Amino acid sequence: MLKEGITMADLPVHTIVFEILMRVPAKDVGRYKSVCKQWYALLSTQDFVRIHCSHSLVSSNQRVLLIDDLTCSVHPIIFQSNDYGPSSIVTFPFHHHNNDVSILSHLNGLLCVCLNHTYELLLWNPTTTAFKHLSTPDSHGFYINNLDAIGLYVDADDDYKVLHIKRRSGVLGVYVYSREVDSWRNIPFITRQEYLSPHFNWSAGTFCGGTLYFTVCECWVGGTNVVICFDVNSEQFKEISFPPVPSTGMVQGVLVNVKNELHMFASTGMFEMTIDLWTLQGDYWIKVLSCPLIPPISLSLWCDITHYVTNGNWFVMTKLGKFFTIEMDMKPFECFYPVTWFRGFKGAVFVETIVSPSI
Repeated sequence: MLKEGITMADLPVHTIVFEILMRVPAKDVGRYKSVCKQWYALLSTQDFVRIHCSHSLVSSNQRVLLIDDLTCSVHPIIFQSNDYGPSSIVTFPFHHHNNDVSILSHLNGLLCVCLNHTYELLLWNPTTTAFKHLSTPDSHGFYINNLDAIGLYVDADDDYKVLHIKRRSGVLGVYVYSREVDSWRNIPFITRQEYLSPHFNWSAGTFCGGTLYFTVCECWVGGTNVVICFDVNSEQFKEISFPPVPSTGMVQGVLVNVKNELHMFASTGMFEMTIDLWTLQGDYWIKVLSCPLIPPISLSLWCDITHYVTNGNWFVMTKLGKFFTIEMDMKPFECFYPVTWFRGFKGAVFVETIVSPSI
């Protein structure tokens, strides 16, 4: 909005161009870079990328990426019908083996993926096709399923980073990759010895309010369930409890960042699941709502709540990519849920941005 007495003619051309281009779709930015040298320089600055990303984090830019044995496809979401729109085929820009690619985490249009045949980690933007190998000759950047955990985050200096928690023969190592300096480093992490056991399942990290959150769940009925928190600026860890849910069946916690507030869908049961939505206030969980009993076909341990639709419904996407809907009578809000655990191995819900995996 212009200040009183100022007209469009009073604004520098650079400012007008900036204000217009930061609202164009991410796929069009690359085309506009070829207009002239000035536009190329403008659209390549980190300030433009950061501001354009903030404008891109809206529901209309959400896409579903699905991987099967033959193809990788991207689908828009039709919110009115709770379904996919027409797909477009995506070609992996990196070498892979029969589409054997796992999607581990997502943030601001970047996907952290693992090449399952080599265990290598990569950062990949499926919108711009840019990618970056994170593996190094000294064994950093290699991921082992069911033993490791990954979290993507942005620190106070706007540096995109990857937190890699590795469990190897009862020894836990924690490493941070920095996009800005393009290297890994080790950081200390003291935790309970039992969490190093393969009986505990670590989720991928959910980034919210300057903290990465991981659920750590024991893989049997009545087992221990906790949340591990990593402050991305101080690089300190702490542990908080799970919401007080019944432990009579399997317990699963799905973390969701809703407008920079951490929520958890806590599900319990064996065949029919009971689901409660909780929000974290300080170090304590407050129940937001309870869902009716959900039949096992529409929500089980093989499914995942992927994101929220503004008409009041939550989408649930199975491992096979099928949509189900849970209708909620609650105030609408939006969330962008980074794909985690095994649930992300064949797909991801992401937002189209121009954020680059490398500087």
